[in-house]
Amino acid sequence: MKALDHFFFGLYPYLCLAVFLVGSLIRFDRDQYTWKSDSSQLLRGGSLRVGSNLFHAGVLFLLFGHTVGMLTPHALYEHFMGAGTKQMIAMASGGIAGLLAFTGVNILLNRRLSDARIRATSKTSDIVLLVLLWIQLALGLASLPFSAQHLDGSVMLVLSDWAQRVVTLRVDGAELASVGWVFKLHMILGMTLFLVFPFTRLVHVWSGLASVAYVLRPYQVVRSRRLNLPAGHLAPRRTLENTVGRPAVSVHGSAAPASVQPSHGRG
Repeated sequence: MKALDHFFFGLYPYLCLAVFLVGSLIRFDRDQYTWKSDSSQLLRGGSLRVGSNLFHAGVLFLLFGHTVGMLTPHALYEHFMGAGTKQMIAMASGGIAGLLAFTGVNILLNRRLSDARIRATSKTSDIVLLVLLWIQLALGLASLPFSAQHLDGSVMLVLSDWAQRVVTLRVDGAELASVGWVFKLHMILGMTLFLVFPFTRLVHVWSGLASVAYVLRPYQVVRSRRLNLPAGHLAPRRTLENTVGRPAVSVHGSAAPASVQPSHGRG
């Protein structure tokens, strides 16, 4: 058991992070035309809007909450909030966000498997990814009853300490020897999602993060190359003279032919 803990919680995090970062960079460099979400909205849009909105709202909150909650040292908040209080807040907010995301992924998975056209255009990785997300969210919701058995926040502190040790390169996996199996499975599958990230449509998450830079970009100033020209100089000026080679006269400010006679083929 110690060997498994050492591998999955001592070595596996760095393997997943390496593949996540290097794989994303290689895919962006070599396969930019595949760097997209592969939306199937054109095939069926109604359930996609509901499922996608629920899923993204829940998952984005969970991602932010896990990142901040796990990587914030206990010393930064212990003066105004205890570990037990923090765990209760995490259970309540995470439970609501988890239910939203779980409902959304159920809609998306049912839509992809039940609609023949969407199923025919789906990649194997699309279905596998949705199944992994379904299991991951189910494990996260299943961990709530286990968390309720220790409301003092002791296990949460162990998990946070492990995450902070991963970031600071001080982890060996022995820290999680006493943690329940549901938490371990949840963490292993969460790391596995980072492992498969560069090989699935999940890469479009990078584009979502890059949109922040788009919002904060400076205004683009566009100047015309044609300066000091009268108004309407770009209006088309087409006359019959230009089209059939006959003289034209002006009628009420517009060009009109003086007379047009058919040639009947004479030179």
